[in-house]
Amino acid sequence: MSDSNEVQTRASESHVSVRGRLIELAGLFLKLGIIGFGGPAVHIALIESEIVAKRKWVSKQQFLDILGAANLIPGPTSTEMAINTGFVRAGWAGLCVAGASFIFPAAVITGAFAWAYVQFGSLPQTASVLAGIKPAVIALIAIAIWRLGKTALKGTGFVVLGIAALAAFLLGINPILILFGGGLIGMAARQFSLSRATATFLIPAMFTAKSRLQFLTAAVVSTGVAAARPSLLRTLLFFLKVGAVLYGGGYVLLAFLEHGLVQQHAWLTQQQLLDAIAIGQFTPGPVLSTATFIGYLLGGVPGAAVATVGIFLPSFFYVALLAPVLFRLRQSAWIAAFLDSVNVCAVALMAGVTLRLAADALRGWSSWLTAVVALFALLRWKVNSAWIVLGGGIMGLLFSAVR
Repeated sequence: MSDSNEVQTRASESHVSVRGRLIELAGLFLKLGIIGFGGPAVHIALIESEIVAKRKWVSKQQFLDILGAANLIPGPTSTEMAINTGFVRAGWAGLCVAGASFIFPAAVITGAFAWAYVQFGSLPQTASVLAGIKPAVIALIAIAIWRLGKTALKGTGFVVLGIAALAAFLLGINPILILFGGGLIGMAARQFSLSRATATFLIPAMFTAKSRLQFLTAAVVSTGVAAARPSLLRTLLFFLKVGAVLYGGGYVLLAFLEHGLVQQHAWLTQQQLLDAIAIGQFTPGPVLSTATFIGYLLGGVPGAAVATVGIFLPSFFYVALLAPVLFRLRQSAWIAAFLDSVNVCAVALMAGVTLRLAADALRGWSSWLTAVVALFALLRWKVNSAWIVLGGGIMGLLFSAVR
């Protein structure tokens, strides 16, 4: 009888321990999701401070392994680190709790902004604020491209690949094909040096006759009226696809959204997409919460829910299924070559979509001045992105008042 009681007592203590860990995970990542302004780099620093330095849930080497695994798989790096931390701390339940807790605040806040945008977006004051936010967002993305490009472009071969990827994007080739095609080229280039003959063969291969015809439409910025709303199923499938293949983090999301939502399906206009990006930059938590905003525009609250679930769900599966394997594969030279090339193509996609968005955002001297001020602030003081977006909105109001 005593043995039975002892077993029951241990089981009860184990249950309490797991429940306590889940509560602890929920509290931590809800907090990080609320205060996490500034993008993935800030999120990663906050997570490291909490789980390594403060709580000692993992060692520094384990943290680096988690970071390396998150960089190897598609999806938002900081969100996948939260998911992985939950798994290490409390198993499968922890995986779900940590990831959902980190995403939830950003989704709710972004959804509230989406509601306000639909209700009050036509007011002159709102239009003035958005007119100032847009060039500030362009400055933020441009700085990100510059910093990532300096890291990604490690040699002449990568520069050639980046130029080819940018040209392919402007010619209308699907971003997914560009990313995976670039990765395969990088793996091939590891075995065979990227000679002049190789480059001569690869670049024309990316520009098919169909792509040349698409150039005329891709070069023109779409600012017309969006098409009819898609069904919830189509919205879910679109964001599932994006979440499943999204290498390069939140900023590369812009290329996928611009190609699919504006160019391919015409579900949004360029202006609506840029407004969604601005809100995603301003709110805390994952940049991919932009999907919540877009989902609301496409289908109200149900659309926001399915878009959010769709874009984040693949990350939960990748972390659950692939992280143990990726810890070992991270040292592979072949995988490293693939990822280096994918990163170059990701930067090229960011540059391409920024050119298109800038054509819509930078109209008139006031928008150019806002962009220049934002660039100077980012280069001189490395200001948090939320303050840059807020400052852009204030400048928009001021310029509208003096007109």
